[in-house]
Amino acid sequence: MKKLISVLLLAAMCAGLTACGQNDPAESGIPDGYYPITVTDQAGREVVIEDEPEKLVSGYYISTSAVIALDLDSKMVGIEAKADKRAIYSLSAPELIELPSVGSAKEFNLEGCAALEPDLVILPLKLKDAAETLTSLGIDVLLVNPENTELLNGMVDLIADAAGVPDRADALLAFTKTQKNTLADKLKGTDTPSVYLAGNSSMLSTAGDAMYQSDMIRNAGGVNAASEITDTYWAEISYEQLLAWNPDYIILASDADYSVDDVLADPNLAGCAAVENGNVYRIPDKAEAWDSPVPSGILGSVWLAGVLHPELCTEADTAAVIDEYYTTFYDFVYSEK
Repeated sequence: MKKLISVLLLAAMCAGLTACGQNDPAESGIPDGYYPITVTDQAGREVVIEDEPEKLVSGYYISTSAVIALDLDSKMVGIEAKADKRAIYSLSAPELIELPSVGSAKEFNLEGCAALEPDLVILPLKLKDAAETLTSLGIDVLLVNPENTELLNGMVDLIADAAGVPDRADALLAFTKTQKNTLADKLKGTDTPSVYLAGNSSMLSTAGDAMYQSDMIRNAGGVNAASEITDTYWAEISYEQLLAWNPDYIILASDADYSVDDVLADPNLAGCAAVENGNVYRIPDKAEAWDSPVPSGILGSVWLAGVLHPELCTEADTAAVIDEYYTTFYDFVYSEK
């Protein structure tokens, strides 16, 4: 049955391609001769994009956020599951919430995605098998894996190149680079307090030195208390280990299932410097999880720098940077929401 459906979908898409003419580069602002273009996705697959993609599907919230920042959201025809749970969509592109869902990495709706007849599909690396099936149907697919800062930036460039808007990626990444350099200049020569970043489901889950969150701490003028952990995923530790690290600050994930008050009242943390001094904070979650590798991730460092070094990175400075980012790339004012 699935094979039959695939054959029918392929026939329908071929008919659609015959009926529709090629895009006019002059109308889209893309230079004449830009297409076809060959890009290499983050699974190492070479993908040839013959024409400007007009219908996009994103099956991953990180790539969807990038699509919005690159001003490509009007081209989306399908989106990952639970889009209505993402505050950034309702704030910047509420129409995306009404799009058909293509599921998640655990339960991807392959047939539903193909039925949307997209020109370009962006999927997480875990969906490599689905990507191969969609490719066999004549649909271009990019696999992305934005697990650290370098890979995140590479994903932004990849999507922008495929969609013919590399200048928008340049602007987005230039903002991040500027803010990173500004923080480095402001914090040069200052003390680097130790920071323990706690996970969303447990206070005793943390990100080691190889994780994206460690970059956020470094950019903010701190040092990851768990830097000795080299795992590329969240690690489980004990209270004894946390007390031995004795961090100056404890920072909770933006979507933590527990509160700052829970941590401050935990008798197991008696004597911990962060708790004793009241230096326990939760990353804001009003728009996005800045402690995850999203395009706005630099704002996590900007916010955290204000927590660790308020005398150098004032609350007003932090608010101005956050507003500039969301006004420029997402068309809303963060401080007003």
